[in-house]
Amino acid sequence: MSNIKKLASQTMWYGLSSIAARLINYLLTPYLTYSENIKTSDFGKMALIYAALPILNILFTYGFETAYFRFASKDENKDTIYNTAFLSLLFSTIVFTSLLWFYQAGFGSIIGLASYPEIVQLGILIIAFDTLSTIPFARLRQQGRPMKFAFVKITGILINIFFTWFFISYCSHAVKQDANSWISIFYDTRINPIVYVVLANLIQSVVTLLFLSSEIAAIRFKFNTRLWKEMMVYSLPLIIVGMGGMVNEVFDRLMLKWWLPGTNVQRDVQVAIYGACYKLSILITLFIQAFRMGAEPFFFKQAEGQNPQRVFARVMKFFVIIICLMFLAVSLYMPIWKHFIGPKYWTGLSVVPILLLANMFIGIYYNLSVWYKLGNKTSAGAWITVGGAAITTIINFVFIPQYSYHACAWATFICYGSMMVASFVWGQKEYRIPYPWKKLVAYIVIVVLLFFVHKGITSFWQNPFFGITIATILTAAYLWFIGNVEKKELPQLPVIGKYFKKLAL
Repeated sequence: MSNIKKLASQTMWYGLSSIAARLINYLLTPYLTYSENIKTSDFGKMALIYAALPILNILFTYGFETAYFRFASKDENKDTIYNTAFLSLLFSTIVFTSLLWFYQAGFGSIIGLASYPEIVQLGILIIAFDTLSTIPFARLRQQGRPMKFAFVKITGILINIFFTWFFISYCSHAVKQDANSWISIFYDTRINPIVYVVLANLIQSVVTLLFLSSEIAAIRFKFNTRLWKEMMVYSLPLIIVGMGGMVNEVFDRLMLKWWLPGTNVQRDVQVAIYGACYKLSILITLFIQAFRMGAEPFFFKQAEGQNPQRVFARVMKFFVIIICLMFLAVSLYMPIWKHFIGPKYWTGLSVVPILLLANMFIGIYYNLSVWYKLGNKTSAGAWITVGGAAITTIINFVFIPQYSYHACAWATFICYGSMMVASFVWGQKEYRIPYPWKKLVAYIVIVVLLFFVHKGITSFWQNPFFGITIATILTAAYLWFIGNVEKKELPQLPVIGKYFKKLAL
């Protein structure tokens, strides 16, 4: 169980820094959705560029972060893997950025921003600088240096927020008050405010890379061709995995823009509403990201020990218990969470529970993916993800014209659910792990039933305080139930276990 405690510690350090960074970054959502300077359609344009950037990130990094962890655990690679991985990304980033810049008009047309070349150009530069930070960040994680990792992540986000406020609120107000102000040298009111939001992100990316200068200075021009070929063979299928994952996660915003009937402004508004409501799944998304930060290097190291399957099974159980609690914390307390976005986006709140369940499924899938990563069968992950991407694309193509972003939400749910089931069935044949799957399915079903119970009870009296009271009672009932069922296991999980043990008494 000390191994699980170690994972919990890693998840806490790297995860809390990522959670803090993402939470701070998510503060931009209420700021921008409530801002009078940002139109709903403009928020939709921002959602489009931020749907395209993760897809580009997959192409630019081509799975080398995971490959770095996979091969860094071998003693014979320790002297050359960092140099080889970084130099590979450096060269490819120069090539990819040049090509993308040369064909930026076509890229802008694909993502629906042909009329906003400034946003496209800034987006290309952001992905270039972010790519160069990938391996230095991976090295910090692999070396177990969470404090610097946290500092760089959080400081970068704070810089982003500061410059976003500076451009959108301070500069806009100053220029309106005095057209000849010194701010007018670099701030133009004729430019769409979203351009400045993306510019703030670019400043963050540049400063982040500067904070990693000591890691970059450690690079030596020693390139191990043999190791690079092995890493490429391992990582290339991960491009398909990553691309399929991004199609499933963010591509639906672009599909809305392409396939939804109406004017450009109407489509941008629908994209904005869906993008804003998607962010309300923040709690589960943040935990999954935090878990992955600690779990990926942990799984590779743990695989070298005795009976790692037992550890993986226990990790899965704790993971499902926590994300089920998070589902209740968001879905039952929606009267509170909805104020995270502006009232003009509330029409899309009905998709939030669907997206929460979908994100639970993808979190479980990330846990299950350990079998093909450890077994060097990344092509299996590629097939599963491609299948999920096909499901997403087909459902969205058929149903978006009629059901708008509701089709996107259900497509995400069905896609992630299918990927989860496929990975479990396939993985148990290739690398059997004794997951207590019947119990885990029961936990998920229970929280879904509690959601419908809450919805049914509150439908008779739609009072926010009454709804919150019922939500608290149902959440406490779930905690009591888990505390009793798992009272022998949970005390072994640091902090959380002690809390659950008290509930079970």
